[in-house]
Amino acid sequence: MKAVTKITFLDDSGEKFFGEGPARLLRGVEEQGSLRAAAMSMDMAYTKALKLIRNAEAALGFTLIRRSAGGKDGGGSCLTEEGKEWLERYEAYRDACKKANSALYLEFFPEQR
Repeated sequence: MKAVTKITFLDDSGEKFFGEGPARLLRGVEEQGSLRAAAMSMDMAYTKALKLIRNAEAALGFTLIRRSAGGKDGGGSCLTEEGKEWLERYEAYRDACKKANSALYLEFFPEQR
């Protein structure tokens, strides 16, 4: 038996706009320099990835990634400064919640040590 912590952010309408999937997508953009490549690495359609990013940007009120169209020099994507900060804060918050959950789990279910 184990307890699992999942952090999901909801907008004012109660709709999910950010969680582990979009966080992995942003991390992939940062590592690969491309939204398309990040989506492919997650077996996700580019259109779905773009929709996730646009939905999160709308809820947050700022741009997460800067996209440049392809062409002879190729296209690409990178995180904006706000996007980097948001991702770092999300991951730090997520990790702190997981740590707190682990401690609480052992407090309430000590036999699981």
